Amino acid sequence: MKGLLFSQMEPPPGEEEDFHDWYETEHIAVRMALPGFAAAVRYEAIEGEPRFLACYHVDDLTALETPGYRKLKSDPGERTARMLARVRGFTRYLGEQISDTGPSDEKSGYLSVVAFSVPDAFRADFDAWYGDEHVPLLMKADGWLRVRRYTVRPGFEGPAWTHLALHELRDPSVMDSPERAAARDTPRRAALAAHDWFGRSGRWLYRAIHATGDAGVGVPTDRKDHQ
Repeated sequence: MKGLLFSQMEPPPGEEEDFHDWYETEHIAVRMALPGFAAAVRYEAIEGEPRFLACYHVDDLTALETPGYRKLKSDPGERTARMLARVRGFTRYLGEQISDTGPSDEKSGYLSVVAFSVPDAFRADFDAWYGDEHVPLLMKADGWLRVRRYTVRPGFEGPAWTHLALHELRDPSVMDSPERAAARDTPRRAALAAHDWFGRSGRWLYRAIHATGDAGVGVPTDRKDHQ
């Protein structure tokens, strides 16, 4: 089963340069050398916090159970242990992929992330609405390139999200498209939005700053300073 390792954090004040160097030359590199890790993408927030996000896409979630990955977790090395002890706003989620609209012919440079904590009683209705109505309506917009959805496995660090959706975009202007407005104005969405849990969703807008592997992501030209 394809999966996602999703982690947000912010570097300590004054240590951003070291943070980026550590992440891209060490943290990502050693994971991408392991079997099953297909792609890794780092993002910087345009809207929302924590400021930085890393998404590791794995061909199968068993990639996170191999001896090599377990060793990285139990013995991360001095620099990784020091950095992770000092970052702020740390989150970590493992997601099981439940749907994917498929790769786009063009590379995305921006990512809209939506997270929900869906009560058990509403999960069937929520999944049917999101998969059968919401995603198809969004994908009609020019520049809405791909949507991957995940359920969150137990053992996360951060708010108690149950669902994550990664929306890959050509650029942020598509968030103001009439197609998105139409997707947010349907009876099925309104029925779910009437519940408090729906309004407590997490929402972020990111731009890519580094990508490796088969990510289908292009770093916007004004953000290649971290490559």
